[in-house]
Amino acid sequence: MADLSIYRPEGTRLQKVLAQAGVGSRRKCEELIEAGAVTVNGQVVEELGIRINPDECVIEVLGKRVSVDENLITVVLNKPKGVVSTMSDPDGRPALDKYVIGFEERLFHVGRLDADTTGVILLTNDGELANKLAHPTHGVSKVYVAKVQGRVTKALVSQFLQGIELDDGPTRAVECRIIDASDSASLVEVEMHEGRNRIVRRMFDAAGHPVIDLVRTRFGSVTLGTLQPGEMRTLTNAEIGELQKAAGL
Repeated sequence: MADLSIYRPEGTRLQKVLAQAGVGSRRKCEELIEAGAVTVNGQVVEELGIRINPDECVIEVLGKRVSVDENLITVVLNKPKGVVSTMSDPDGRPALDKYVIGFEERLFHVGRLDADTTGVILLTNDGELANKLAHPTHGVSKVYVAKVQGRVTKALVSQFLQGIELDDGPTRAVECRIIDASDSASLVEVEMHEGRNRIVRRMFDAAGHPVIDLVRTRFGSVTLGTLQPGEMRTLTNAEIGELQKAAGL
């Protein structure tokens, strides 16, 4: 028997909710519902015309969470080198506030990148999402590409995957691969599930390969794409839904 607890006679038709969330046209959303590709609070919905209160529901399409709150916004910035990860800096260093001037919403950053590291940093007005993404218990994936001094070998890859001891405790990479290596410098991609201060730089320092340049290329499911340093874009509802899912929301 269908769980009627999700239905709200005074609510909004499910296909309209999906279309407004950017899933597709109204007709495309109806086809997804009829195909059993839509769940509401974990229940597969195959009937057209049901009404729900989207504020009370977790909606997934093809297993991906759909964000339906139009008041919440999240953007990705390719943070340039030299910009500190604060919304303002008392010492007058370049900060993130200059990138949010055009937004009516009050945005704040999710986690930090040190001033010399470039790449993906998220800005949002969704406090719950920001707290969950930044909390270490959720282990949201972060991918970095490091240019380091010296030739990195497979032995270092194994060391990173097995674990390396730092001054504030052990850590390990989830994935690690050598992109390129020469006697003078190497390019290495590292995936981490934790975000301790300067964690990737300290790992390479401990292994005897100081970092020359470091870029974060991915946070959760959000990638840099074609964004140049200083450029930003608003995440799609599908991307926000994926972040919510990763954060356990």
